[in-house]
Amino acid sequence: MAVVRVALTKGRLEKESIKIFKSIGINSKELENKGRKIIFKSDDNTLEFILVKAKDVLTYVEHGAADMGIVGKDTILEETRDFYEVLDLKVGKCRFALASTPEFKLDGSYRRKKIATKYPNVARKYFVDRGEDVEIIRIEGSVEIAPILGLTDAVVDIVETGRTLKENGLIIVDEICDVSARMIVNKASMKMKKEHISSIIRRLEDYLNNYGEEALA
Repeated sequence: MAVVRVALTKGRLEKESIKIFKSIGINSKELENKGRKIIFKSDDNTLEFILVKAKDVLTYVEHGAADMGIVGKDTILEETRDFYEVLDLKVGKCRFALASTPEFKLDGSYRRKKIATKYPNVARKYFVDRGEDVEIIRIEGSVEIAPILGLTDAVVDIVETGRTLKENGLIIVDEICDVSARMIVNKASMKMKKEHISSIIRRLEDYLNNYGEEALA
C-alpha cells in the first residue's frame, strides 16, 4: 500500500487532527511528541504527516506535495485553489461575522463603508451579495480595534465565542456563515491512491456517523 502524505494545520486544529486520526486507529507517537520536527510517520508507516500553516496546507495539497490535508473552511473560502473538499470533520467550529460598535447601522446610509478584515475575499463576496460597494482594508493583526480607532466602520472576522469582540466594545451585526475543519484531497492522488485515501475517508465517515460529532469535539 502506497504511503499517503497528510498536511495538518499547525496550532488550533493540530490537536484536533491528532484526535481525529487516533479515533480511527491511526496513531503517531512522533506527532504527539513532536519537538521541533515537522515531518512524522504514523506508527504503522502507512501515513506521513507534515505540520504547516493553514494556507500552506492548501498549497501542498493543490500541487500534490501532500495527498490529503486538514484545514479550516475559513482558509478554503478565502483562497481560490483546486482540490477535492471531501469531509466536514465537525471540529474547530466558529463563524464569520460582521461586527462593529453598537452605533453602526448596516443599512443606515448610502455612504461607502470601510471594512477591516484578514479575509478580504470573504468580506468582498458578502457585501457584493448584499449589493453594497464597500472599501476593504486588509489588517493582519487585531482587526477589532479598527472601528474603535476610526480606521473603518466595521470588521469581518472569525468569531468563536464572541468574547474578544465584547471585551473590545464591539457587537455582532450579522453572522455570515459557519466554518469548521475540512478534509481536502489532491485530485491526482484521489486517482493514484484511491483505495488508501477512500479507506481513510470511509473510516472517518463511519466514526462520525456512529458516534456523532461530539466524540471528536
